[in-house]
Amino acid sequence: MNTKSPITKSVVEQTANNTTSWIGHQANNNKDIIGGQTFTSPSEVDLEAIEVLTSMVAQPGNVLMTLHSFDSQLESWGPILGSASLDFDRTDNGKWKSFNIAGLHLNKGKSYGFRLESLDSGAYIGVAEAVGCSQSPLSNTGQEWQFTNNDSKGHRFSYFSLAFKVDARAA
Repeated sequence: MNTKSPITKSVVEQTANNTTSWIGHQANNNKDIIGGQTFTSPSEVDLEAIEVLTSMVAQPGNVLMTLHSFDSQLESWGPILGSASLDFDRTDNGKWKSFNIAGLHLNKGKSYGFRLESLDSGAYIGVAEAVGCSQSPLSNTGQEWQFTNNDSKGHRFSYFSLAFKVDARAA
C-alpha cells in the first residue's frame, strides 16, 4: 500500500520581478495600502500555500493574506475563502514567504485573488513585482490590485503582477 501523499508543486506563478509594490502604512500621507493579485487556476487542485517574494522590509510587522473568489467579468472580489498571517522582519529581504492556506479546493478555469495587508499600524513591506507591456507581457494572466483604507473598491493594473507562487496538490 502506497501511503505517500501527492507532491506539492507551483501551479500558477509569476517569479520575474523588476520593481517593488508596497503594502502597509505609508507615513507621508497616512494611508494604509493593501496589495492584491488575481490568478486563474489551470487545473483542479487542493491549495497548500501562496508564496510572495519580499523585496524589502522597511518597517517590520504582521501581514495578513486573504484568499477570495474573483469574478473577472465584473472585476468583483468575493468573500474570504481562507487566510493566514506571517510576521515580516528585515531578515526577510529578498526571501520567499509562504502563507499556508491549506485545505481549499481550486477549480479549473476559475479566478481567485489574494490580498496582502499589514495588521500593524507602522509596518511597511515591499513585495517584488514585475512590470510588463504589450510587447513583453507577463506570464500571469491575472492583474495586480491596490486598495487603501480610503478606497475599498481598489484599482487594477493589467501590466503589473506581484511575484507569487500558488502551491498546490493535484485533486
